[in-house]
Amino acid sequence: MTSVEVSQFKDELRTLAASDSLGASSIRYAKRTHIYNCGEHDGNIYLVESGQVKTLTYARCGKECLLSIYTSGDIFGESSLLGAVRAETATVMRTSWIRRIPADGFRSALADRKLLNGFIDHMAERLTEQQQVITSMVTMDSEQRLAEVLLRLSRKLGKQRSGHLLAIEERITQEELSGMVGTTRSRVGYFLKRFKDAGLVLPVSEAFLLVNEKRLAEYVNGVPWF
Repeated sequence: MTSVEVSQFKDELRTLAASDSLGASSIRYAKRTHIYNCGEHDGNIYLVESGQVKTLTYARCGKECLLSIYTSGDIFGESSLLGAVRAETATVMRTSWIRRIPADGFRSALADRKLLNGFIDHMAERLTEQQQVITSMVTMDSEQRLAEVLLRLSRKLGKQRSGHLLAIEERITQEELSGMVGTTRSRVGYFLKRFKDAGLVLPVSEAFLLVNEKRLAEYVNGVPWF
């Protein structure tokens, strides 16, 4: 499995969904709209055509836990293939066009072995990502987890600038970051200040953050930065 193969699968699925052979429909969602909610029955898979979506779940106390962020070309909601109720809520972060694909139509399309193999690669990549998240929760302290989250987000959402700098243009709140890291909003603010002071991330007016990918990766991998 390679990232190239997964990217090709997403391109093939986008083309197939646009052909109407899957019974898919393209829907415009406004910012903060819930595409589906935790506990609902929803028999669809979703492809982000443009925009940004987050998935989150809730603790018994009501605290949000941000699971992932999806952007153009990403697929989410695959659990509908199991026929189970949703274990998470999908919320639009900014106005987005989302291709809604009925799970039954998607399952039928997997009779194409090339598409099936691509989907297996996609799910294997997703599983690897989730294992890395779980590992970081167990083996890293909260400051390292924030660094790992920022590194992952910059590689996923960031745009290349000079040198090793990646610009995350879409604003992600400290509350959302705290939900991904598993700590408090105030601690996230404190850690971000330390990262800025050390030059691991840089504040800029035209973007949320500039991330020094090389230095942040070194810190995540245990290289001292102070």
